[in-house]
Amino acid sequence: MYDCLLPEMTAGYAKSGMAVSTNYKDWKNYANQPYVSDTHGARYVNNYANALGANYGKYEDVGRVPVGATFAKDSFVAMPNGKVASGPLFLMEKMANGFYDKSDNWRYTMIMADGTVFGTTKGAGAARVEFCVECHAALAEDQDSLMLLPEEYRTQ
Repeated sequence: MYDCLLPEMTAGYAKSGMAVSTNYKDWKNYANQPYVSDTHGARYVNNYANALGANYGKYEDVGRVPVGATFAKDSFVAMPNGKVASGPLFLMEKMANGFYDKSDNWRYTMIMADGTVFGTTKGAGAARVEFCVECHAALAEDQDSLMLLPEEYRTQ
């Protein structure tokens, strides 16, 4: 399913005009298959990270990631009638100290399947992605606000 949807997903995300919306698929995917993420609307997701986010592969030992580390979760839904549809692209980018203390200096962006930017931290629609800040801020400090993949879906 995912491989069939990927061209449609990236074409939709690309309409946002954000470079990351198309180049994320060239990053390392830390999920060995799409999995259901209840915290992302019970959608199937993957976990991609750019080279600066490579420590993500250490999972519980991830520690703090450097400024510029960017993570992407593309998503899709499978409906009871057997149809599938593209979902949003969720982005996290580590910003410099002082960007936004409440988010631990993460910028969250949510791009809808049609390329519409739903919201971005400290930008247009910021209030719409504040739930990302709140959810991620509840995580252990040594995980740098990163949600970890369930063990059965982790790549090595």
